[in-house]
Amino acid sequence: MNDAHLHLVVNHFPIIGTILGLGILITGIILKNNSVKSTAYVLFIVAAIFAVFSMGTGEGAEELVEDMPSVGKQIIHEHEEMAEKLAIILYVLGAISLAGLYLNYKKHAKAQLVSFIVLVVAIGATFLAQQTGTTGGEIRHTEIRANATPVTGPEQNTAAGEQGESEVND
Repeated sequence: MNDAHLHLVVNHFPIIGTILGLGILITGIILKNNSVKSTAYVLFIVAAIFAVFSMGTGEGAEELVEDMPSVGKQIIHEHEEMAEKLAIILYVLGAISLAGLYLNYKKHAKAQLVSFIVLVVAIGATFLAQQTGTTGGEIRHTEIRANATPVTGPEQNTAAGEQGESEVND
C-alpha cells in the first residue's frame, strides 16, 4: 500500500465524521441530552485524529500523482491549501470537544456554553470539509471540475446508433 492509497483510506473520515458529528451535536442540543452531545464530541475527536493521518499521507500521495496526465500541480496545491485550513479547524474542534467531554462528565455549568462553541466551530469545519472534499475529488475526477466539458465521442454515437438500429428492427 503506497501513500496515495493510504491517503484515500484515511481522508474520508475527517469529512464524514465532521458532518455526522454536526448532526448528532444538533440533535443533542435540541434534546438537551449530554450523552448525545458527548457522542458528537467523540466523533469530532476521532475526525481530528484522522486529519493528522490524512495530512501525514498527503505529501506522499502528491508526489505519486502530481505528474499524472490531467492532474497538475495547481489543482493539488488548491486541495493542499484547503486541507491545511480544515486540519487546523479540526484540531481546534477536537481540543474543544475534549473540554466538552470533560465538562459534561463533571456536569459543569459551562458545559452548555461549550456545546454552542463546538457547534459554531463544527459548522465552519463542515464548510471547509466540503470544500476540501471537492478539491480532493477534482484531482482525479475531472468530470466534477468547474471547467469540465461533456464528452462527445464514439461511445455516445455508438450507443445512439445501437438504439436507433434496434428501433428500426422492431
